[in-house]
Amino acid sequence: MRISSRIRITATATVVAFAGAALPASAGTPGLGSPHIIRHLDLAAGQQPENLTTEPNGSLDVTMSFAHQIVRLTADRGTHVLGTLPAPPTGTDAPLTGRAFIGGIVRLPDGTLYVLYSAGTADLTGLWRLRPGDVPSRVVPLPANSVPNGLALHGGYLYATDSSLGAIWRMTPDGTAAAVWKKAPELAARTPSGFGANGLKIRDNAVWVTTMDKGTLLRVPIGRHGTPGTVHTVAAGLGAVDDFTFTGHGDDVLAADNAGNRVELIRPDGSHTAVLTAADGLQNPTSLARRGDTVYVADASYYTHTDPNLIAAPVELLEHVRVRDDAAGAGQRAAAGPGPRRS
Repeated sequence: MRISSRIRITATATVVAFAGAALPASAGTPGLGSPHIIRHLDLAAGQQPENLTTEPNGSLDVTMSFAHQIVRLTADRGTHVLGTLPAPPTGTDAPLTGRAFIGGIVRLPDGTLYVLYSAGTADLTGLWRLRPGDVPSRVVPLPANSVPNGLALHGGYLYATDSSLGAIWRMTPDGTAAAVWKKAPELAARTPSGFGANGLKIRDNAVWVTTMDKGTLLRVPIGRHGTPGTVHTVAAGLGAVDDFTFTGHGDDVLAADNAGNRVELIRPDGSHTAVLTAADGLQNPTSLARRGDTVYVADASYYTHTDPNLIAAPVELLEHVRVRDDAAGAGQRAAAGPGPRRS
């Protein structure tokens, strides 16, 4: 596959900024082009990234799931713990995961960070806020049996998936209002032990959600007065799909298949194909974030227990992927079973 000079410049800039090691593209597999591991993380220190967002200066803010930490990774390879959420009492059995778990993260223009915490206790579970230079504080309490997971900001509200209750919450950033915005069978897992609604993004006045247990990508329109519309299934057969991001090319989506060690390119017609695999360095991908022409993938190594990391790849090659898929007749729906629970 030929790479244009503009794409080569993008990939090289990523390597210089993070001093990552180049990885070969997967042979015979459509890819984002020149994926690079930009940071190897410390598994022994609990550095298993669950979600991430970008800073204007090129840094990445990452939630470290079971370490309950919010960490900033800088371009000069610095690692700064911005805040650590309090742990629940020893022996607390948090829903689905068995232990306390920090999930989605959102950054406001003033630098304030919001994260979701599933701790298994009523005094800790909910939406937490971290202002620059401050300590984390809970602003929205959520039920102890909830697993708040994906998070996005839209129209002055924060929307959050609930993986155990099969719902979407809507909350104000100041914590003055919080309620279940949408609850539907499509958002629920097939079994009580499975993850239902997981990743969440908002585009064109609609909430887009993945369900890990069912392997689906869903779309819920936001009505004129903020009320939810009918759930529409965009794609199915996605495996243990976790978080996702839009490519910047219409409604095309890049989604992380956690247990399957794949990043899938999903088209608006529901067809999908793998564009990154374990051969590109994936270690149970959990989330993706896009800044400009670059997509960042967080790998938690939940099941491989080998090399949690962050990968970057230039997004421009998606144009080449589309042409190649159409010519080869690839990207068809493929059946996939649910991924195993995190442990």
